[in-house]
Amino acid sequence: MTISAESNADRLLRISEQGDIRPTRRRTRLSWLTVFIYLLLSLGAVVMIAPFVWMILTSFKPGVELIDFAFLPKNPTLDNYRLVLTTSSFGRWYLNSLFIAAVSTLSVAFFDSLVGYTFNKFEFPGKTLIFLGILATLMIPTEMLIIPWYNMSVQLGWHQGNLQYWGIVFPGLITAVGIFLMRQFFDSVPNELLDAARIDGMNEFGIFWQIALPLVRPAVAALCIFNFIGNWNAYLWPLIIASSREFYTLPVGLSFFRGESTTQWEKIMTGASLATIPLLIVFILFQRQIIKGIALTGLKG
Repeated sequence: MTISAESNADRLLRISEQGDIRPTRRRTRLSWLTVFIYLLLSLGAVVMIAPFVWMILTSFKPGVELIDFAFLPKNPTLDNYRLVLTTSSFGRWYLNSLFIAAVSTLSVAFFDSLVGYTFNKFEFPGKTLIFLGILATLMIPTEMLIIPWYNMSVQLGWHQGNLQYWGIVFPGLITAVGIFLMRQFFDSVPNELLDAARIDGMNEFGIFWQIALPLVRPAVAALCIFNFIGNWNAYLWPLIIASSREFYTLPVGLSFFRGESTTQWEKIMTGASLATIPLLIVFILFQRQIIKGIALTGLKG
């Protein structure tokens, strides 16, 4: 009996030791996998940030240094910034882009949320057909809409004078993708809460503005951020509709540093560096909403 007990104890000891070894090997394999993933992500980060760093460094180079293809400037200078800010309409283009991006973003935040809320919480004749029609517009390339937009702008006089601002901004005042996303996000708002507000005598717009909209604030913030970035970088439509140099947006204005025979890359890189400031500020202030918005978009989409 003693021998049998000892053999059982030895067997249990061996099993426990083997059990300790196997998880250790698994943890070792996982740690190597983790190291590989971090190295891969670090490499991807370097590849993505390298053009941005090169752009910043190029903005401090004199024009004669660009042909050397040196990564670091040999004689750093701020002359490029002085020339861009003083010898062009850069400040006006900058303000134009800020104004257009801000107006479009505020409009999208309100109208896309309102329409998405309507499609989600109300029943009315033709609701499904209208919503499918809105979704169908997502399959139309933007380039195909430029001619109708331009014809409408000309007929309404939005291609002349100060009305050019309205001509530039009106295609982005409401978006189909924003309506679709907000309709999905409003699923998380319980109907019982809205019914309770109706019983208390609150009107429908008050229910939307004071109850439903605050509950989907992260989605609205993400929609605003993505829309601001898209309008800030818009190039083709502002180039077509703006007939005067003073109404150009920043991306359009920067293209005029490129001539027929020469391209002033140092000025283009300087302007592009200054153009990233609002985007960096938006990202720093709202990076949590950006990440949450990407996650929510993936879940709701």
